[in-house]
Amino acid sequence: MRLFSRRFKGWLLVGVVCLLAAAACTIASVEDVAPTGTAEPSGDEPLEWYNSSGNVLRQPPDFYTSEDAIRVAETVLLHQSENGGWPKNYDRIAEITEKRKEELLVMKGRQDTTFDNGSTHSEVRYLTKVYQATGDGRYKDAALRGIDFMLEAQYDNGGWPQVYPLTLGGYSKYITFNDDAMVSVMSVLRDVAEGHEAYAFVDEARRQQAATAVEKGIACILKTQIVVDGKLTAWCAQHDQRTLEPRPARAYEHPSISGGESVGIVRFLMGIEDPGPEVIATIEGAVAWFEAVKITGIRLERVYDDSLSEGYNLVVVEDETAPPLWARFYEIGTNKPMFMESDGTVRDTFDELTYPTRVSYNWLVDEPAPLLYEEYPAWKESHQQGTGVSGYVVPASVACVALCAAVAGIWWWRRRFAR
Repeated sequence: MRLFSRRFKGWLLVGVVCLLAAAACTIASVEDVAPTGTAEPSGDEPLEWYNSSGNVLRQPPDFYTSEDAIRVAETVLLHQSENGGWPKNYDRIAEITEKRKEELLVMKGRQDTTFDNGSTHSEVRYLTKVYQATGDGRYKDAALRGIDFMLEAQYDNGGWPQVYPLTLGGYSKYITFNDDAMVSVMSVLRDVAEGHEAYAFVDEARRQQAATAVEKGIACILKTQIVVDGKLTAWCAQHDQRTLEPRPARAYEHPSISGGESVGIVRFLMGIEDPGPEVIATIEGAVAWFEAVKITGIRLERVYDDSLSEGYNLVVVEDETAPPLWARFYEIGTNKPMFMESDGTVRDTFDELTYPTRVSYNWLVDEPAPLLYEEYPAWKESHQQGTGVSGYVVPASVACVALCAAVAGIWWWRRRFAR
């Protein structure tokens, strides 16, 4: 009876240890995949339209009924063209005088509508937020016209130009990944197609059109991915609308593989709920390329100098502890970083660029880092083991079971033979 009691106590102890270990592993696994979310603005930052802590698209829900929100929405309505799109680089935040309002109403037939610099797709997103908060049908109607504009602007091959209606010359007619133009349009249309709450007002016919447009856009992305020696790499900032070949833009933007714009493309593809083998191969190829071309051992340091036209200079400093960087442009075929002067002359290194060329453009970027080392591993794990938390908990639980078995084995060995 005493022997049974001792064995029972021993096995009970092992069981408790195993349960604690499994719980710890599970908690750790859940913490690994807990969404970080986007920090809400504190309210102290100046209100700005795009890419800043004061971004109007990332405000708390109550903001969109405020006087500031309505004022911005009215400015957006005034700048919308009759074709449904918007121009770029106008001040959406500033107060508009009555005289300026009259001028804008006369300019409603303007044709300089574009997706460049965040235009059109961000206006649609903003208007949907204000409509959802206020119920003002004018914002809904304007957003629908913006959606129609995006659908109309798509090429038959699935790409989107930078500017629509199309212009005869220049690079604005090319399929444009630059500044995330195409993937930002596709992100709005994907939300529309999937019936996200913000777009509940969109009718079923438009949703079907949006779904078709997104499918065509994905096919275009897959076809434009640059292949070198049989290996998938990434994308140029713009591609020919007919041949899909990489194309130049400004004199210092040569045909190349982009270390910047390609990030947004991969991120969009990772947002596909059920990716097929071709999409997965595209993502894997791009990620492998990013890893192969990263630049390590240096960092950019800003050196302030009032004698310079911009008030500072950028210099490369050797630093083995610095996080990786990527060139904005890589030569197709060699993966050699490219740094261009304003006249198109190619320099081999950043240090060779003349001033102020080196500070007037983002020649070295770090955007691929979170994609490679945070987002991609989570995506890969979820698509190997299932989606969500379970993809992480399952392998962790297996490890915990193995650990428990080892503990039990050691205890049994000691009980059996260590007398």
